[in-house]
Amino acid sequence: MAAGTTELTRPTLAGAVFAVRELRFWLTDYRRTWRGSIYSSLLNPLLFLGAMGLGLGTLINARGDGAIGGVSYLSFIAPGLLAATAMMTAVGESTYPVLASVKWVKTYQAATASPLRPADIFHGHMLFVTLRVTMNCAIFLAVSAALGAEHSRWALASLPVAVLTGMAFNATIESWAITRTRDTSFAVIFRFGLIPLFLFSGTFFPVTQLPGWLQPLAYATPLWHGVALCRSLSLGVATVGGALIHVGYLAGLTAIGVAAGHRSYRRRLYV
Repeated sequence: MAAGTTELTRPTLAGAVFAVRELRFWLTDYRRTWRGSIYSSLLNPLLFLGAMGLGLGTLINARGDGAIGGVSYLSFIAPGLLAATAMMTAVGESTYPVLASVKWVKTYQAATASPLRPADIFHGHMLFVTLRVTMNCAIFLAVSAALGAEHSRWALASLPVAVLTGMAFNATIESWAITRTRDTSFAVIFRFGLIPLFLFSGTFFPVTQLPGWLQPLAYATPLWHGVALCRSLSLGVATVGGALIHVGYLAGLTAIGVAAGHRSYRRRLYV
């Protein structure tokens, strides 16, 4: 049967089962490699929280907190770093591991020799990235709450928002990464994409302090939507309308990435 016909006729439930099988592969692999990811995915954002929120925050708080909404700098920066942690984790898992699986280690080619379709492989890896983002963000949220950075019970809702932020990046970046044959473009993404987003999407200071011509660009970034919603939930000032706009943007970007991923995975693996 042709590949395209197989993808159209397989029941949805069967596709979910095969995606979970791919997820089990990634979990087995992570069980052997998790120690190497502790610093980059967990300790690094926590160190940022301590250095910027408690260290630099002491100086900012001493000068007054009117510029950041009348809250301490720790309370201002913690939700932003939560969303940024989701972004960094998702993009890290969506670049080099994907290229390694299709080019260097060739586990994707091995998977396609089984009953798994490219879509199953894509979905299984997305499930793994979702678990990684959820784990890292949950620990970060627990630490920030212990430090007194959360001011509302709605702060718990910032966890799924952060995960959604991560998945918006995961789906779009992974749908592109599977098409790469070299890793040089990943450095460009990190240097000229992630770092500017990290610095200028409202994580460390309000977007309103950017030059007027740059503010619309910041508002259009997925990280700003994640930061803004996480912060409003953490401070207890979220509104239904604003939350729907942020969630709709992130969910729409995720859906676009998933649709693109189905096409790019099929093109790369069915050769």
